[in-house]
Amino acid sequence: MSNSASAIVAPWLVIVGIGEDGVAGLGDEAKRLIATTPVVFGGARHLELAASLITGERQAWQSPFEKSVEAIVARRGSTVVVLASGDPFLFGVGATLARRIDAGEMRVIPAPSSFSLAASRLGWALQDVATVSLHGRPLDLIRPHLQPGARVLALTSDEDGPKALAALLCDNGFGQARLTVLEALGGERERISRQIASSFALEDLHPLNVCAIEVVADAKARVLPLAAGLDDALFEHDGQITKREVRALTLSTLAPRKGELLWDIGAGSGSIAIEWMLADPAMRAIVIEASSERAARIGRNAARFGVPGLAVVEGEAPGALRGLAPPDVIFIGGGGSEPGVMDAAIAALGTGGRLVANAVTTEMEAVLIAQHARLGGSLIRIDIARASPVGTMTGWRPAMPVTQWSWVKP
Repeated sequence: MSNSASAIVAPWLVIVGIGEDGVAGLGDEAKRLIATTPVVFGGARHLELAASLITGERQAWQSPFEKSVEAIVARRGSTVVVLASGDPFLFGVGATLARRIDAGEMRVIPAPSSFSLAASRLGWALQDVATVSLHGRPLDLIRPHLQPGARVLALTSDEDGPKALAALLCDNGFGQARLTVLEALGGERERISRQIASSFALEDLHPLNVCAIEVVADAKARVLPLAAGLDDALFEHDGQITKREVRALTLSTLAPRKGELLWDIGAGSGSIAIEWMLADPAMRAIVIEASSERAARIGRNAARFGVPGLAVVEGEAPGALRGLAPPDVIFIGGGGSEPGVMDAAIAALGTGGRLVANAVTTEMEAVLIAQHARLGGSLIRIDIARASPVGTMTGWRPAMPVTQWSWVKP
């Protein structure tokens, strides 16, 4: 909290959640605050819903939104009301404002969120339901939640969102999923419609809607297993991929922790970074890949695995590492034997940062052995053999061995 904020004792920013029922759904205290405050911020829809109460100045959200945030912060110490949809701290404006304004300076009066309203209409236990906001965000974010038998509540961007969501379900083997569209929840135009994804035919939908999905998977549906070491066939690749078994061991060694940033240097197909991000929605990753063709392929893979936030940097290390956000963890899967790459990676890590590097070539193995001798850490060798035909019989065919060095910066 800033020094100017620390001198302010009483909350000055009031955030009021408002639903589609407008003034009728507000409590007396919320109504009083809206009616007596000199300035009220909110979306055009919010301001219209509360129009009968507002006596002060109306400030509709500006574009970019940061301009409005600055305008609110500039009024610090003077009473300001912000109108928000439902629960301001569930994919809402409250969380955005809290990055600049201390919670002690706020008074928040939430309304039921669209997810709460949807669950109540459907009779679903909200704690057992996956919730995801697709409002202004890629539809691909739904993909990790598409588990057989799962229930998902998805907030869409507009009237076209449900149809696009149904198409995504069909394209990935979930055509028999049951899709319930809940429009304008809590308002006079509330409507609930049920469809099967493969025969979705709703038109003229309200732009404010939530889609409830009861996931039904076809035999060949693209279901993303919850364990590390996803099937290689799920990835688009040209052979430059950390194979499934080695990937599972590598992710275990990388030991993801919530919110950490990974650098994946020489990413190939992006499989390590993608599985890193699948570990938790808060995970972040940057892949560095010299090949433009592979960089584009990584972007496609990230979308298909539901982690479109994966950052792809096209370029050669160590030069391409300059200016990137500092990593918590680094994985080197390719190019680690090139001059300066290993030194740059080690220098980029802060105290307690973790580095894992895999080698399949003797040149890279020599680098790892030398680093282990110089810095310590752990050095292991991974040998995998797969059963394959030998004439009319079966034998073991060894894969290329992988040498792995892991190290924590003191």
